Amino acid sequence: MTAVWCSLLAVGIFAADLLIKNYIERTVAEGEVRPFCRGKLLIRRYHNKGAAFDIGERRRGLTAVLSVAMTLGATVLFAAAFTFRGNRLLKAGLAFLLGGAYSNTYDRLARKYVVDYVSFPVKNKKIRNIVFNISDFCIVIGALLMVIGSAKAAS
Repeated sequence: MTAVWCSLLAVGIFAADLLIKNYIERTVAEGEVRPFCRGKLLIRRYHNKGAAFDIGERRRGLTAVLSVAMTLGATVLFAAAFTFRGNRLLKAGLAFLLGGAYSNTYDRLARKYVVDYVSFPVKNKKIRNIVFNISDFCIVIGALLMVIGSAKAAS
């Protein structure tokens, strides 16, 4: 993947998630749960004031600083990845990771919380109460693609 395509992918993820978060903020009441995709997903509005699973909720300033630092670090890696040829998986992974990281970091800085809005209707209440956003999924997908891309490059 070229730098342009990867950059467009990251910007697209950021923009799509931001639009969805704004829609959720405007249309879903706090505590409301809406079935989605024939009940395979649940839409709800949750303000995550920390990092994943509300870790760092009581130290939001530190969480925001760490989020900015890690996003900037990933941005440097992204730029460095395009100084060599090949390894499309690593580059695509960085694009996914960056799109998600920028969206969640933007929320932490602009809103002082991250808008999460999707969960899974499973029997286990603890798992059902975990709420995600598209950026969270993109960060995980990006990390997996980076690991696979790095492993292929090393072999």
